[in-house]
Amino acid sequence: MDLFENRSIPVLATRNVVIFPGTTLPLNVGRAKSLAAIDTAQLGDGLIVAITQRSDDNADPSEGELYKIGTLCKIEKQRGSAEHGYQILVRGVRRVRITAHQSDKPYLAVTVEALDDVRDGDEKTIVALVTNIKSMAKDILGLIPGDTRQVAELIAGLDDAQLLTNLCAEYLEVPLATKQELLEMTSLKQRSLKLLELMQMQKEALQLQSEIREKLATKMGKHQREAILREQMRTIKEELGDDDGKASDDYADKVKASPMPESVKKTALDEAKRLADLGNSSPETHVIRNYLDLLLAMPWDTSTTDNLDLVQARQSLDTDHYGLEKIKKRIIQHLAVLKLKQDRKGSILLFVGPPGVGKTSLGQSIAKALGRKFARVSLGGVRDDAEIRGHRRTYVGAMPGRIVQALKRTGVNNPVFMLDEIDKLGRGYGGDPAAALLEVLDPEQNSAFGDHYLDVPFDLSKVFFIATANNLESIPGPLLDRMEVIDLSGYTTAEKLHIAKNHLIPKQLTEHGMKPEQLRLADDALMRLITHHTREAGVRDLERKLSEVMRYMTEKVIDADGLPLTVELSDLEEAVGPERYVHEVAERVVPAGVVTGLAWTPVGGEILFIEASLMPGSGKLTLTGQLGDVMKESAQIALSLVRSNLPSYVPGFDYDKKDIHIHVPAGAIPKDGPSAGVAMLTTLASLFTGRRVSPVLAMTGEITLRGSVMPVGGIKEKVMAAHRAGIERIILPKRNQKDLRDVPDEVKDKLKFEFAETAEEVLKFALDLDVVSPLTHLRAAAPAAAPNPAQ
Repeated sequence: MDLFENRSIPVLATRNVVIFPGTTLPLNVGRAKSLAAIDTAQLGDGLIVAITQRSDDNADPSEGELYKIGTLCKIEKQRGSAEHGYQILVRGVRRVRITAHQSDKPYLAVTVEALDDVRDGDEKTIVALVTNIKSMAKDILGLIPGDTRQVAELIAGLDDAQLLTNLCAEYLEVPLATKQELLEMTSLKQRSLKLLELMQMQKEALQLQSEIREKLATKMGKHQREAILREQMRTIKEELGDDDGKASDDYADKVKASPMPESVKKTALDEAKRLADLGNSSPETHVIRNYLDLLLAMPWDTSTTDNLDLVQARQSLDTDHYGLEKIKKRIIQHLAVLKLKQDRKGSILLFVGPPGVGKTSLGQSIAKALGRKFARVSLGGVRDDAEIRGHRRTYVGAMPGRIVQALKRTGVNNPVFMLDEIDKLGRGYGGDPAAALLEVLDPEQNSAFGDHYLDVPFDLSKVFFIATANNLESIPGPLLDRMEVIDLSGYTTAEKLHIAKNHLIPKQLTEHGMKPEQLRLADDALMRLITHHTREAGVRDLERKLSEVMRYMTEKVIDADGLPLTVELSDLEEAVGPERYVHEVAERVVPAGVVTGLAWTPVGGEILFIEASLMPGSGKLTLTGQLGDVMKESAQIALSLVRSNLPSYVPGFDYDKKDIHIHVPAGAIPKDGPSAGVAMLTTLASLFTGRRVSPVLAMTGEITLRGSVMPVGGIKEKVMAAHRAGIERIILPKRNQKDLRDVPDEVKDKLKFEFAETAEEVLKFALDLDVVSPLTHLRAAAPAAAPNPAQ
């Protein structure tokens, strides 16, 4: 006995549909008894008996108005509510016969017994019937307009006679009574023969309809056929209450009145015509509407008028940002050119500098100074070029790229457009977004920028593009070549003091609900916060520390009841903790073999210490501190130079009986580059001679095997880092002297610079060694080059 027999099962009375075992159908349920039956079934195992009612007109059928044979179904999915009706997905499980009705419930309920198929034919007969049904189904599907390939593949893969006959009977266009007759047939052979007969009739009807369509198509001309079809469509839409035609007419009128270029108008009008030909039931309607809305919203000829008052623009930049003279000068120059030549194309700038120096906020200030709108797109972590150029509309959920979306939001075609963190672009399976930006940032191409979603050219030549980056190394060369690079190296202590007083402190007071007259920071406390609690190129960490001070003082401000308070130097330790950076370089006593070097990092300059020690051994050199290959080679070159000069440094020194260990602290941080060459040389010379290097002396520069000091990069960042760390003297390559013009005068005034061309000069400045190396003798003794006869 089956589990469902002799038990009460809820009944779902169906209209206009007969459910066969093995098929799955969606149903809309709204009648009270049917809703109650579904609720009861869902409280149990989800089984319900679907029985077709004899008359479609009766909204509350009685027991006698239902057929005696139905299908036991399983409710697979359910949505909706009892108030507005359910949408359910049911799967036919088994044919059943009603054995008894139960009338004591608020819904129809019955007990049933299984009614299984009888395989009354031999296996060859069943196989032959299955083959004929498949062939007939294939012919019928071929006559039905539309794409029926999936259904044909499904039927072709079925070999089970019961499931095949049930599936074909479910979708056969025959009267409801005929379908019920097929359901009640238990003989598999008889049901198959009856099904073949019905399928043959439908095939003949479809063939006749196809012939009629072909004859009409040959007799009617193109325009006559279109007129008839449009009239039929209009009549159908009127009956359905569909105003899509009116909506498409509205789109056409809007497109014609739009200032978009003629080529774009043609594309938009074609899409509006397609929209008129489609009904609301078509999935393409929504896509076309979104596309037309985007075309109409794009700022094809809407732009803001530039503020060409140079004095006012300069005042605006000075108000928002302190320092940054190079960038301000570049913006004023751009305005001056616009004043002389109104139709000049937009600029493409790249701000490069460590975090916290104000690259992003500077873009907003530039937009304010120019009188333009500001748009920002963050490119950090973008790995798909569709983020830049959009998706093609053939994809589900397609969207325009970030460039087009930002222009739509601003509503103008000449904003200041910031591409933030351009050096953080990734590259994934979706393509290379950096390559997609080549067209965006090329003045020769971006006048006809092509977004895949927009699918029509858009002019980006009036946009003022500003990109930001922390490091140039990760930006591809072709992309970097399209931008004008402007360095923002960092702020001096005096600049940080000014920024904190005029920008950061007022901002933090506002965010913490305090007024300037309630709380102020003493100058010595603010200076100590800058120098001993932060060490950075920008002011981001300084702003966090100021926020900590404000939080610490909020309770005291409340207790003061309006009296003004001042944060003194003595309050800092309790507010932000102990000092993190102690500037005692000048007071330290360092042993021989310790030198202060200068390094460049993507977040600004840093000082680093190079230490060396001697021990008994066999002349082996050990390098630690996670050094890169180039830095290791610099150490080898420095050692070779020192060994070649050992007799003049330390007479009688036996190198072969000593091991040397060179270490660069902060061992967890990788280090590389040639700029530590002179520091390595000085470290070894100090170690061998026993002479100490002043702790307030720092140096940078590449050393060659001939003893020449070569120029290096990042001079401004390194000098600023030395100034922050309390260094007083710096040894630089002679050829880097020109790079000091980018260093603020207030920094240069507090530092003494020594410029060296040779290793001898470096050791003279660092250790006060008067040494003439063998290389010097060789250079002095070298004969003069013979004159070139051609000259």
